Amino acid sequence: MTRRRLLAALTVVAVLATACGGDDGDADRDDAAAPTTAPITTAAAPATTSPPTTATPTTDAPPTTAAPTTASATTAPPTTEAPEPVPEWEIVPGTEDCVCADGSDYIFWVREADPAKVVFYLEGGGACWSAESCSFTDGTYDPDVDPNDPREDPNNFGGIFNFDNPLNPLRDHSFVFVPYCSGDGHLGNAVTDYGDGMVVRHNGFVNANTALAEAVDRFGGATEVVVAGTSAGSAAAPLYGGLAADAFGDASIAVLADASGAYPSVPGINAAFNALYGADTVLPDWPVNEGLTAEDWGPQALFIQAGLHAPRIRFGRYDNAFDSTQEFYAALVGYDASRIDELMALNEANIEAAGVNQASYTAPGQRHGILYSDSMYYLEVEGVAFLDWLTRFLQGEEVDDVTCVDCS
Repeated sequence: MTRRRLLAALTVVAVLATACGGDDGDADRDDAAAPTTAPITTAAAPATTSPPTTATPTTDAPPTTAAPTTASATTAPPTTEAPEPVPEWEIVPGTEDCVCADGSDYIFWVREADPAKVVFYLEGGGACWSAESCSFTDGTYDPDVDPNDPREDPNNFGGIFNFDNPLNPLRDHSFVFVPYCSGDGHLGNAVTDYGDGMVVRHNGFVNANTALAEAVDRFGGATEVVVAGTSAGSAAAPLYGGLAADAFGDASIAVLADASGAYPSVPGINAAFNALYGADTVLPDWPVNEGLTAEDWGPQALFIQAGLHAPRIRFGRYDNAFDSTQEFYAALVGYDASRIDELMALNEANIEAAGVNQASYTAPGQRHGILYSDSMYYLEVEGVAFLDWLTRFLQGEEVDDVTCVDCS
């Protein structure tokens, strides 16, 4: 099937509630159909490693000859240990309640490694809100799931998915990879008729919560849980962090939102997207959410409400200051996208003013996302390596915000 590559940022509202139980599957890309007008930059070349050195044999000393063994001497046979098996991706079919935007089957992916350390990763891939943008053939999102192994495309699944890289701080973790095929930022719970025969199943909340239920079923005893996402998956990550905090007992919870920091909370836009996606119908039943309306339930609220509900969650954010994909979607939806770097700073300030800390790393340029790219192994901003910042954040250390000075 054709895969469209656009790690699109979603501006919509999110919401959580009861998880749909059952088996699922995950294996999809962090990208969707790319609008031809959206300027997208490609991933940087992967980091290289030094070739192994081989010892040069010396020629000035004669070789020594081992003494012959006697009949009574025994030579121990060489011991060989079987290498540790490499965890494989397992495809898990969704339940009967799970479905993609176009009505096709939903699956997600699981990689079982260390059961005490789990990554719940939400894929990105655009968004839609009209008959044109929701088209199943040339819309601004991905309406189905690619059944291939999530790592089969090296251009899009390096980074934290590069399990062969010893520098990868998540290489030993178990993974639940949540594909995105609903156009609603993993937050929808509605069937919406956009006219002209375009009926879209915004089922992202049900799909992702089915995957979360599977994660809890397999790894419910985990002590470390990382909820991460890129683009549209990034926007939803803080809410699923709140659900993970409810589901995984006393486990440490880290949320890393990759490439959605520019979307502000505008009451009218919040309400419009909630109505299209049905996100307000699954508002989490948390005491801190009492009195919230569809107008309140926007991008900043995802961090604020989850953080107030579960103060132990640690939130991190990565963005490029002039991310071209975020610029495209922000303007398309109706936000002022003239200076998205300023929007990112303002959003973070508003979240922290509400009492929720958000560690951030803002790099220069127009790229979109980093967690799926091997550029995470060599990116450095203002003398701070992203890999070092990420590793320390995941280990529970306090990290300083990093912001480019010359961000162009």
